[in-house]
Amino acid sequence: MSEPSLRHPLLERLDEARRVTDALFGIVKPEHLYDRPISERHRIVFYIGHLEAFDRNLFDRRLFDLPSLNPAYDELFAFGIDPVDGGLPTDQPSDWPTLDAIRAYRDRVRADIDTCFDPIELAAHPVSPDESATQFLEVAIEHRLMHAETLAYMLHQLPVDRKIAPPDALVECAAKQALTHETVRVPTGEVTLGLSRESGLFGWDNEFGEVRADVPAFEMDRYMVSNGDYLRFIDAGGYANRALWTDADWQWKEEECIAHPAFWSRGDDERWKLRTMFDEIDLPHDWPVYVSYAEGNAYARWQGKALPTEAQWQRAALGAPHVTEGNFDFRRWDPSPVQVHPENASAAGVEGQFGNGWEWTSTTFGPLEGFEPFPFYLGYSANFYDGKHFVMKGGSPRTAACMLRPSFRNWFQGHYQYAYAGFRCVNVGES
Repeated sequence: MSEPSLRHPLLERLDEARRVTDALFGIVKPEHLYDRPISERHRIVFYIGHLEAFDRNLFDRRLFDLPSLNPAYDELFAFGIDPVDGGLPTDQPSDWPTLDAIRAYRDRVRADIDTCFDPIELAAHPVSPDESATQFLEVAIEHRLMHAETLAYMLHQLPVDRKIAPPDALVECAAKQALTHETVRVPTGEVTLGLSRESGLFGWDNEFGEVRADVPAFEMDRYMVSNGDYLRFIDAGGYANRALWTDADWQWKEEECIAHPAFWSRGDDERWKLRTMFDEIDLPHDWPVYVSYAEGNAYARWQGKALPTEAQWQRAALGAPHVTEGNFDFRRWDPSPVQVHPENASAAGVEGQFGNGWEWTSTTFGPLEGFEPFPFYLGYSANFYDGKHFVMKGGSPRTAACMLRPSFRNWFQGHYQYAYAGFRCVNVGES
């Protein structure tokens, strides 16, 4: 019998998160690590250095002293890019350090951090009264796991021939039939948004500030909107119907020549195809459609409906059992049919709210009452309280299980097409 590990469970989780991101970089052919698959984002190679630089900068002088061997790299790899920051990045591959230099930096920082942590006793590290070593580790773990998901968005846009498919990348044959459209009634009731600071639970700063809201009864789609559903919107001329789009969304669509979801393309035979992570397949009609907020909002208007508010979405999710089955936690590279996890259902009968695709809400991302930014990460949420980002709930195939908690609030700006995000609709006039 093997000896039990003497490492603290959070350190074990950090190790596992590192294995997830290391494996993700491993699917890119080395000669393409300096590619930029999404024009608004950094080159892939940046993130190899970023994850360790973030951990180093977070722990240094808060948990222990980590003398820097390369202050320039600590700064170079400190921050990513938000798609609405302004102009697109213009750097060239030659502007970045060599891959060997970045990997050496990563390995040394990782080793220095591991050397400083006591195998078991995290309480031994001096921390201020409002912060804890466990909190910093939770931040480091979830930050890395968030990047494991957003990196998947980026690598999804990398041409298939620039990637190495792992053994678990098989895509199952998808059904072609459209689902029977169903809605369920969610009864009037109270919902709690956010977390209490007295709960003792880990959360990001935007999750705290517990708010209770009364939500009148409403009807919601039982399933996420599928590719087949969305195809009917396209065939009906939805992208050309000015009345379905807000002024800003129409301007974006026209300027960027947006005419279909970013994951779709037309083959030579004029049939719609879907780019999966490692292949291009005939469009699976029963998988959830992944689109921007703007596209989802236009579809909802076409249906005479609306996207749910954050409170409605969370009210609809009440009574869902502890989620153990579903398409999340890196179990698949791609979506699965929207109806295949009936056990992942709320008390009202709404199915599949956790996993298989984040779900857009109509709620602009902003602070809950009593919001206080993390003093060690002031801009994590507050920098995005700009009226341009929208709350997403649930989770995707590449969302870690720890972030399936109902209080977790994801967000992206409304014109970002590359997230694993779909939606479902609610009836207009009910809120």
